[in-house]
Amino acid sequence: MRVSGAGREMNECTSPLCCPSRASILTGKYPHNHHVINNTLEGNCSSTAWQKTQEPKTFPALLQAYAGYQTFFAGKYLNQYGNPDAGGVEHVPLGWDYWVGLERNSRYYNYTLSVNGKPKKHGGNYSEDYLTDVLTNMSLDFLQYKSNYRPFFMMVSTPAPHAPWTPAPQYQDRFKDLKAPRDPNFNVHGKDKHWLIRQAKTPMTNSSIELLDEAYRKRWRTLLSVDDLVEKVVKRLEVRGELDNTYIIFTSDNGYHTGQFSLPLDKRQLYESDIRVPLLIRGPNIKPNQTTGLAVQNVDLGPTILDMAGYNVSKTAMDGMSFLSVLEGSVNSTTWRTDFLVEYEGEGSNVSDPACPLLGPGVSVCFPDCVCEDSFNNTYACVRTVAPSANLQYCEFDDNEVFVEVYNITVDPYQLINLAKTIDQEVLEKMNHRLMMLQSCSGQSYIRLTLT
Repeated sequence: MRVSGAGREMNECTSPLCCPSRASILTGKYPHNHHVINNTLEGNCSSTAWQKTQEPKTFPALLQAYAGYQTFFAGKYLNQYGNPDAGGVEHVPLGWDYWVGLERNSRYYNYTLSVNGKPKKHGGNYSEDYLTDVLTNMSLDFLQYKSNYRPFFMMVSTPAPHAPWTPAPQYQDRFKDLKAPRDPNFNVHGKDKHWLIRQAKTPMTNSSIELLDEAYRKRWRTLLSVDDLVEKVVKRLEVRGELDNTYIIFTSDNGYHTGQFSLPLDKRQLYESDIRVPLLIRGPNIKPNQTTGLAVQNVDLGPTILDMAGYNVSKTAMDGMSFLSVLEGSVNSTTWRTDFLVEYEGEGSNVSDPACPLLGPGVSVCFPDCVCEDSFNNTYACVRTVAPSANLQYCEFDDNEVFVEVYNITVDPYQLINLAKTIDQEVLEKMNHRLMMLQSCSGQSYIRLTLT
């Protein structure tokens, strides 16, 4: 795909967490507009409120209802999908003709799939149950037996490389000597950052480093099966004579850190490791083997896919923009927006975590070395301005400190130096104003604001 399509140097998610980010992909909206704030049912993740207000407006629902597409979904949908308090696996979201949804969160064995609303349980046998391969085979069946008289949209959502990082047997010994990248911010104390980052133990213990290196190897091993999936789908399209008129998009819902600022695992933070994700696209009229610096977000995927299908995106309430014309070279990227938004609402526990009792209640996802990945006041919003004259990230925390982090990504791509106390006050005020405006916008008003 990299050779035959286009890649993005900068593709970022709206939130460094599964459910809010996936909701942004489906709706083309920022979290403050789709109202999914975390991975819980109470946080609107696949809740009945989500089902009533947002599912009818997703881009697959529009493709099916107004563009005549036959639609297929297989894999992880939203983390709380299948929850009995929200319709269970009998609920099939609007917009899908063929539905194979994973109950709840990421698993590789011993899981339940909703096959068009009927539960199908899988066990622990590799040849019959390994989830990535099951999704591959179901996707190939759809391509083989779908109607040839209607256009199609297929979304295959593998949990890999999500924990528990269970590889296929043939790949379990690969990458034995591989270690996580030792970037300049690896095992570095975040002394000028939000308190949650400052509390990380630095230097990390040997056990933490061994843990993150093993997780890194396991992630790569699980992705080898995803690589097999992509190859088989592309070959099936080629055999059917459909490859040249089919768009293929490869991306993810969020990043993750592996030792950056001494945080061993997980995501949830505002740094590039957590919010930047791959994006590869190939298809008709897209120049092959190109990489562009256009800054896009996952809210732009829905509008772009609708544009590919010939649907008028301006009829939607989506915050994102189609970048199809930029891919095709018919519009110069200098007309693209300069600002985008990242939003995250922190989660914590009302009781102290046994792994870190000294920090008291309010934290969560704590490791034995007393490194906690989240807290109630790890709630923030960021505006990123990408222009010839600036490449700044400005973030505000909703906490007692009203803590601010600012980074010049051009000269400091690893976000080692927080400029909040040294940057010109006028710049801070402008970024603060920009952030407040973006957090109050929606739909076409957001698009107009980001183009000014």
